[in-house]
Amino acid sequence: MIYDVPVSWFIFGGVGFGLLIVFLLLAVGRIPIKYNLRSLLVRWRITLVTALAFTTVVGLLTVLLAFVNGMYVLTQGSGHPANVLVLSDGATDELFSTLTYADLGDIERQPGVLTLKRSDGTEEPLCSREVYIIANQRLPNQPGRGRFVQVRGIVDPIISAEVHGLELLEGQWFSEAGVQELPPGPDGTTEQAIQCVMGEGVAAELGKDKGKKRLELGDTFDLGPRKWVVVGIMKSGGSTFDSEIWGKHQIVGPLFGKDRYTSLVLRTAGPEEARRLSEYLTKDYKKAALSAQPETQYYASLQTTNQQFLFAILVVAAVMAMGGIFGVMNTMFAAVSQRTRDIGVLRVLGFSGAQVLVSFFLEGLLIALVGGLLGVAVGSLSDGWRASSIISSGQGGGGKTIVLELSVDSLVVAAGLLFTLITGTLGGLLPAWTAMRLKPLDALR
Repeated sequence: MIYDVPVSWFIFGGVGFGLLIVFLLLAVGRIPIKYNLRSLLVRWRITLVTALAFTTVVGLLTVLLAFVNGMYVLTQGSGHPANVLVLSDGATDELFSTLTYADLGDIERQPGVLTLKRSDGTEEPLCSREVYIIANQRLPNQPGRGRFVQVRGIVDPIISAEVHGLELLEGQWFSEAGVQELPPGPDGTTEQAIQCVMGEGVAAELGKDKGKKRLELGDTFDLGPRKWVVVGIMKSGGSTFDSEIWGKHQIVGPLFGKDRYTSLVLRTAGPEEARRLSEYLTKDYKKAALSAQPETQYYASLQTTNQQFLFAILVVAAVMAMGGIFGVMNTMFAAVSQRTRDIGVLRVLGFSGAQVLVSFFLEGLLIALVGGLLGVAVGSLSDGWRASSIISSGQGGGGKTIVLELSVDSLVVAAGLLFTLITGTLGGLLPAWTAMRLKPLDALR
């Protein structure tokens, strides 16, 4: 699905290998298949070891690709195509943006911004005023260790939820006050906690600190100098909001030293309207210097990290491929040296050099393919696993700690099998060529 790699590459690769095998079989005629299968069974120990090596390599490759695939799914699923993200001029990441209060009212009432009609008949612009913060949270019972948590301070959770297309899985949005009093402690003292709503992903991540599957409504945790209490869980899977904690802007902003907004998110009628409004605010808006872009375009820029991960995986795959090639090569060279007399007998029985070559080539390829299929099957078990990572725009932007789900799709499976076929082919050709070059009389001596 992802990787910016055309599906046709994998289709043509698989079809190409299939046609190669068919061509070889048609070109050389009969080959001693029964002999090859019997040999694999007789030498089952070394066959098993080689196949399991492929299982390990291809299984690890499948998990790594599933991780990158999950990051692509996450960033592509974030942002609404009709939303416009407004930052201060020159900012490439909302973490480093600062907007002045004087400009906000005029920006959110620009033509093209939709409105929300409230129950009392009043209408409010669909504009989410936000302050974005990366907070360092110390890990309980682990001195010196911490995690970076995404915190978003918002003014009106109803407006922000409508703009971002988010719903509550359970609980409620934080109150107008944004805080609530906790039950008295053992010493009778009371404490006010900041009310927050969080994504399922970060709820599961913070839940590990308490030995739970995820945080539940009413659970508290420490972040910064204050205690927080969970009042709602957002249904935000498949987007970066799954890794965010939302709280009242007037409390959250000053708590972390950010009194001003970092971003505005405006809802328009559609993608074309979002493009036009973002161009106007960036180029023609005269009251303030702004940097505006469709929200989906902003999150697409975060895929820089995905590309870096993918490049690193390709390097690792190349190293693992060398190991796989030498593994098959070593196995088949040992087979050729142990079965020299068998090769001589095959030649005397009328099998040509080309038929012997194809016979040994297919034997090595079969070992790799069985191990590769098992590796893909084992690696596919990682589908749906949760993992945390950091994504960045790669343009001087800040890192965002996100929780994602590993995703094994048809392209991940195809990549694993194609890797197996290429490695098995390269590892089996040279030993098969050596077997073909043996002269019948020399082999029988």
